Amino acid sequence: MVPRHAKLVPLALAAAATLAAAPSAPAAHAHAPAPAPAPRLIPAAQLALAYKATAKYHRHAAAVAAGYVPDKYCVVNPSGGTGALGYPHFNHAYDGSVDPAKPTALLYEGDGAGHWRLVGLEWMVVDRDGREDTDDDRPSLFGEPFRGPLPARYKGQKVHYSLHLWLWKDNPAGRFEPFNPSVVCLPGTTRPRPVVPKPAATP
Repeated sequence: MVPRHAKLVPLALAAAATLAAAPSAPAAHAHAPAPAPAPRLIPAAQLALAYKATAKYHRHAAAVAAGYVPDKYCVVNPSGGTGALGYPHFNHAYDGSVDPAKPTALLYEGDGAGHWRLVGLEWMVVDRDGREDTDDDRPSLFGEPFRGPLPARYKGQKVHYSLHLWLWKDNPAGRFEPFNPSVVCLPGTTRPRPVVPKPAATP
């Protein structure tokens, strides 16, 4: 059976090729008014660019060579809900990116034996004022607003916005939902929970 993403990629690449083949505007004369800014890409064209740019990362070695660093732990839904994120691979050179071709993180499934499957992408943008109660700088991509502002999840992270895209694996909960019920973290692959010391017994 042909994988679903194998059927989608030719259509996405055809859309990207159509955009690239569009004729450019004629050069402006010396006294002609400056040309209008190029129109923003529509969501379908942004998706085509994401497909084209990240298809090479099905080769895990290509992702690592491009600067995406594997997390050693598989991430589950911290709220206790269904679904998981898989193994995030962050490239902090793309922190703040809203470029469809440059996600901040790649999301992989792993079998614990060194085999990886690319399933999704994530973009992260730091909140300008660092407050969780304001959202006047919320970005969007693919016609979808980022979630947030979200609190820091690890040391060094700041209040931020985040957008997940399950581009290479279906998410029954929704294409832009943070966690995917179809992604499973194998036993022993998740981050150990911190041990909370018990209060000393009173004499």
